[in-house]
Amino acid sequence: MAQSDGASKRSSAAGGWGALKSCGKHLFGSRAPLTGARALLKANQPDGFDCPGCAWGDPEHGSSFEFCENGVKAVSWEATDKRTPPAFFAKHTLSELRTWSDYTLEGQGRLTHPMRYDAASDRYLPVGWDEAFAEIGATLRGLDHPDQAEFYTSGRASNEAAYLYQLFARAYGTNNFPDCSNMCHEASGVALIDAIGIGKGTVLLEDFEKADAIFCVGQNPGTNHPRMLGDLRRAAERGAQVVVLNPVRERGLERFADPQNTVEMLRGSSRPIASHYLQPRSGGDMAAFRGIAKIVFARDTEARAAGRPSVLDRAFLEHHTAGLEAYRAAVEATTWDAILDQSGLTMDEIAAMADVYLGAQRVIATWAMGVTQHRHSVATIREIANLLFLRGHIGRPGAGLCPVRGHSNVQGDRTVGINERPAASFLDALEQHFGLAMPRRHGHNVLAAIRAMRDGQSKAFIGLGGNFLRATPDTAVVAQALASCQLTVHVATKLNHAHLVPGAVGYLLPCLGRTEIDRNADGKVQIVTVEDSMSMVHGSGGINKPASKELRSEIAIIAGMARATVGGSAIDWAGFAADYDRIREAIAATIPGFTGYNTRVRKPRGFMLRNLAAERVFETATGLANFSADALPHQTEHQIATRSKDTFVLQTFRSHDQYNTTIYGLDDRYRGVYGERRVLFAHPDDLAEIRGKLGERVDIVGTHDDGIVRRAEDFRLVPFDMPRGALAGYYPELNVLVPLSTFGEKSDTPTSKSVLVTLQARAAA
Repeated sequence: MAQSDGASKRSSAAGGWGALKSCGKHLFGSRAPLTGARALLKANQPDGFDCPGCAWGDPEHGSSFEFCENGVKAVSWEATDKRTPPAFFAKHTLSELRTWSDYTLEGQGRLTHPMRYDAASDRYLPVGWDEAFAEIGATLRGLDHPDQAEFYTSGRASNEAAYLYQLFARAYGTNNFPDCSNMCHEASGVALIDAIGIGKGTVLLEDFEKADAIFCVGQNPGTNHPRMLGDLRRAAERGAQVVVLNPVRERGLERFADPQNTVEMLRGSSRPIASHYLQPRSGGDMAAFRGIAKIVFARDTEARAAGRPSVLDRAFLEHHTAGLEAYRAAVEATTWDAILDQSGLTMDEIAAMADVYLGAQRVIATWAMGVTQHRHSVATIREIANLLFLRGHIGRPGAGLCPVRGHSNVQGDRTVGINERPAASFLDALEQHFGLAMPRRHGHNVLAAIRAMRDGQSKAFIGLGGNFLRATPDTAVVAQALASCQLTVHVATKLNHAHLVPGAVGYLLPCLGRTEIDRNADGKVQIVTVEDSMSMVHGSGGINKPASKELRSEIAIIAGMARATVGGSAIDWAGFAADYDRIREAIAATIPGFTGYNTRVRKPRGFMLRNLAAERVFETATGLANFSADALPHQTEHQIATRSKDTFVLQTFRSHDQYNTTIYGLDDRYRGVYGERRVLFAHPDDLAEIRGKLGERVDIVGTHDDGIVRRAEDFRLVPFDMPRGALAGYYPELNVLVPLSTFGEKSDTPTSKSVLVTLQARAAA
């Protein structure tokens, strides 16, 4: 039963008994609780598997229980004894299945057999692996050009699968690699490469034990990466200041009850996390950091005029940075009126953040998609980096930049070559090692791939995991694009909506999950590797019996498609599939930092890839850390919305019972919503006005003027603590409102956190 008031039953703190109850619910809901519980004891352990729940790092001193509620949900979801066999598809047409919810579809359980779409019956029918590979290969070879094929990658794929996948596509002849990172942290990579020469953060997990101040910007770790809450809480307990900037007041950043703390659980107590919780307007983070910098420069001027030491790290700035004076001029030219209006914060709030920053010897800045999914995300991340440069918070313990990735190996996929704009040095290394010419023309990212399929320029789509249809913007346009292809292939563990819009030839190929044992023909248990948000690479070996004897590993499936498409004379695909050590040897031979890969990854906790920026070596064009002098945006979408009658700015986010497009359940206890997903959060004063005009349930209508009608129907209004003029709700249901034609400058990331909409009364049924 859905409750009437979305704010009345919010959890008092993240974690605690609510988390334990949820863990039990999902373990028993899998119908295989003992299997799930046994698997969890091996999650994030040296002799176990890497948790598929998120990319948060593992501590050097790992305990026996390095998992969280997210991990329990992910493991239970994969270890379920529910199955989706050929008999299921015999009962249901794809037309019928398209009317089912995401939750219901994936709730059917694990896929068990390779399937081929039959248009005459509108059903998937079972097919043999060899037959599937042969037709996939023939169809790809029959395209006019390799650039007519799109090779999509989910961040779930291991380093080995991703490396083999990019090798397959490049041996075939294309750099078309639309990737899940294009929809989330692309802006982080673009910004950090320009700023510090590497598209990764510069901190280790241990740095959180040493930081004096941690700025958490545009992220909700309580739902998206809960293990981070433990590190934040421990930092707060030893006196570190935790400054949160988030338009929505999220419970997980306010208080946390550690489910592994027996005394705390018995007492029903919790500990605070945020020392300062600030709620900027959507898209106002750049202005907020510009305001901090403005105060820092003013205090530096005051200090020097009074003969006191500079508040800036002059030695770091002189020897390790470029562009300071241009940045300082840009900051001083920015008016306080612009900063306050765009950020939505008060002068006192910005001054308090500046006091925290100036009072700390070691500062970490961490962020997620609340920062990266705006038009000006790259400029915002550059502004965050600018602030840390001013006092030398790069390349020393307890300080640095920390973008928090989502999927568990989205960082690793990029490291091993999933990139539509590959470096020439990487292609050179592949050519030298394999003796094959590699394509040099830059390929398609996600948005470019959608446009190419929509316009008939691309005719084949291969999906290595994920739910491309529901993860991307403009859902109806993407469905038409996929359905117009000559070939669609989905490598997956469970059924989702992307599988229900096949091309003329459509395949659904079931693969092993990360928790499952992967044996080669000789009985040898294979391991794979992943890279977390802190550049740590570690091994992962499944422990559960595979859901079906018909399942193949992602690597075996890629190798089978590759051999059928490009042949095996130049590359021994079967050899790679038979022994993953051979893939790691190839990675070590072609990618810097992986020397001795097979030995190093078998050590407890694996190894860290060298991060030169963390050593104050910056591989930028200047050889230095680069300041950015970007002006603030002329206006953000929130400013447009607040100055336009009846217009709001909408952000999409996850509920607590989901991970990306995977829906584990229908509750969001931290926000007080139970048993439903079609809810729309609004400031109580806005909500009262909306209810007075339109009633309790509304339709949400996009305002983007491109001739496409975008409408999400029948949403219940829920009051929440957030800025006026802002709305929020869950994806993927609201992705239909995100225009394909609005994206981040320099990043091409969908602007899912700043969608302009209006509301209309729900027509009576």
